[in-house]
Amino acid sequence: MKRLIGILFIVLLVTSCAKENNFIPDYPVNFSAPLTDPRLSRLSSPGGAVTINGYGVAGIVIYRRPDNAYVAYDRCSTVNPEKKNAVVLDDPVITVTDPASGAKYSLYDGSPVKAPAKTSLKRYNVAIAGNNLQVTN
Repeated sequence: MKRLIGILFIVLLVTSCAKENNFIPDYPVNFSAPLTDPRLSRLSSPGGAVTINGYGVAGIVIYRRPDNAYVAYDRCSTVNPEKKNAVVLDDPVITVTDPASGAKYSLYDGSPVKAPAKTSLKRYNVAIAGNNLQVTN
């Protein structure tokens, strides 16, 4: 019985360590701007995306999905996150790519779409209050 518990402990330890390899730390994010802000002009129609530096780990990317919902993610790639590699917008703007590793992520839900990415981008909360867009964590 002790041997079984020991083996289970080792498996849990190895599994939990593997998950931390893609850990994106929590940094305060509180971005707010009117939708008329020139930095957000590409969000005026579905499928538009913008990047904003100075928030989160490596900046944020905000995307207006085809269903008109807004989503926001940290630009920090989940591949070697300790390097803080910022993903860049692709053309067409439905994915972002980590230029260092080649990993690709969907802007629709942040999920990985090309290896070596295995973990989704860190997602932030988006709220629209009147004509103001706010991204928080």
